[in-house]
Amino acid sequence: MIEVRPGGRRRIDRVLAADYVRELGELSLIELRARRDEAAQEETDLSYLRRLLHARIDIVRAEQARRSSGGQDSVVGQLAAILADNALGPASVGRYQQLEPSRAGEYRRQAEALVGNSDLTDVGELPDEKLAHALSTYGEEESSVSSRRREVQLVVDTINAEIAGRYRQGTASVDELLANERAKKAENTE
Repeated sequence: MIEVRPGGRRRIDRVLAADYVRELGELSLIELRARRDEAAQEETDLSYLRRLLHARIDIVRAEQARRSSGGQDSVVGQLAAILADNALGPASVGRYQQLEPSRAGEYRRQAEALVGNSDLTDVGELPDEKLAHALSTYGEEESSVSSRRREVQLVVDTINAEIAGRYRQGTASVDELLANERAKKAENTE
């Protein structure tokens, strides 16, 4: 389960802290963008973990379906089709993210650790009870990750609304944004 620790030092602890979106009007545009970018990175990482969990859920369900239908073909042989079926579905609630997950390896290890010794690389050899346990465990974690992801999306939306409001009111300008971007690039090249 994804827990948020009040006063914690992890990015999710900061982003979901109650004061993260409090008094946004007092922050500079640069600070607002930094917070939005931090929250967007957390959303990207949670989305990545969620996709990992969905893939594992799909594999377990495919093996359960194979067993219940008496199928003889290995799920491993169907892996590309199993994973592609989910990936090719409509992206109705997703967001376009230009960011890459920053903790991909950590999340892969976390997803594998969820079911202890259940090794999904040989899913066909797992007893039915272990498959059911893996599915339950992955499902609970996916639910937790999805819930936190929605909370983080609300934070991103709240900050974006503040930024957009400043542009509408004329207290922020594209010229200022471009000048800040040029200054950042100049700092990075020095």
